[in-house]
Amino acid sequence: MIDVRLIRTDYEGVRAALAGRHKPEVLDVLERAAELDARLRDITSERDGLRAQVNALSKQVGEHRRRGETAAADALQEASRTLGGTEKLLADEHDEVSERLRQQLLVIPNLPHPDAPDGVSDADNPIVKGPFLPDSIPDYRRVPHWETATALGILDNERAAKIAKSMWTMQRGAGATMARALCQLALDRNADAFEEIRPPSLVSTATLTSTGQLPKFADDAFAIERDDLWCIPTAEVPLTSIHAGEVLDQAQLPVRFMAYSPCYRREAGSAGRDTRGMLRAHEFDKVEILALATGEQAPGLLDEMVGRAEATIAALELPYRIVEICTGDMGQTHHRSFDIEVYAPGADQWLEVSSVSWFSDYQARRANVRYRPVDADGRPQKGTQWVHTLNGSALAVPRVWAAIVENFRNADGSITVPGALLPYMRGIATIT
Repeated sequence: MIDVRLIRTDYEGVRAALAGRHKPEVLDVLERAAELDARLRDITSERDGLRAQVNALSKQVGEHRRRGETAAADALQEASRTLGGTEKLLADEHDEVSERLRQQLLVIPNLPHPDAPDGVSDADNPIVKGPFLPDSIPDYRRVPHWETATALGILDNERAAKIAKSMWTMQRGAGATMARALCQLALDRNADAFEEIRPPSLVSTATLTSTGQLPKFADDAFAIERDDLWCIPTAEVPLTSIHAGEVLDQAQLPVRFMAYSPCYRREAGSAGRDTRGMLRAHEFDKVEILALATGEQAPGLLDEMVGRAEATIAALELPYRIVEICTGDMGQTHHRSFDIEVYAPGADQWLEVSSVSWFSDYQARRANVRYRPVDADGRPQKGTQWVHTLNGSALAVPRVWAAIVENFRNADGSITVPGALLPYMRGIATIT
């Protein structure tokens, strides 16, 4: 969440930054938060004043009783009880207003980076690199992946729906091998700099709140209500909270994690959208990279993480481009974001296959992750500072898998396996 003190001291600046998101309802929430903060400060001042009076009266009562002045002591004690009752009411109101303020702050989005492009929707996202497309695409590659994969027996969504429900997928044979191979490729390509983690796939409400999925995206998450647990929508969620509630030393930063995990999403808003094949599913596999850093380290890490995700897609020889996410299309928690999109000729779509984002200290405030700063000579400084978080999809399987099936389809309907995957394919070079 953003710092409430920033709303207090630079309300117009915060309002101007959030206006760039082009969502008027956000400004309404900001105004309510400012009003609640002002009320909370008034209550706090009045409550603390009453507490001081009660404490002073208590001392006077004691002095009168020591002198045997019972009547005066009783009168002051009654006055103290009256003030104490009022103070209790204010304390209760303080807790109620504090919680209401917290709920407002939880839904106020992050402030966009000043360099983030202005725009209203994804149509305004500028292409910052590419597109890298072949000179020509033969007609035999303009076949949707769900047709090719079903014909080859490597995708069996009909039986997946029988086992579960619609929008659950099942890869078979070489298709399942290729899905696993993609994850291993992404892990191997980032193992030089990121510690591999195998996090829990179920997390607490507090953990899901820390990254911003709750309360806003509750309808898009799978909940296990009996145990108050949630299925993770991405490994970003557990990785962000590994150091929740901790204070790190600046020398530890940046902390780098990577994780393979299954991901679960209801896709509640996908009605009427293309849900065929592998384009949109309730469960999918993904490798995530994540970093905790200082504010000064964050911009360089963002560039590095975008570069790593790009290099993996380039190694798979897929046609791609990189777009920067405009202010109006940015996720709630994002400070600055880039997407890597791959062209799928069969679906005739640019598919987002990786999103790399910098969240400033927005998530760290929720998860309570701080560090002890040092000066240029390494001497400890007073207090602590919030870490900055960054994360990116090193590789999300479904759409990359689909793009390979379409871009590497041969005239006879077989699929040539990209060279980067061959070490993980148990000798399979062509899927027939």
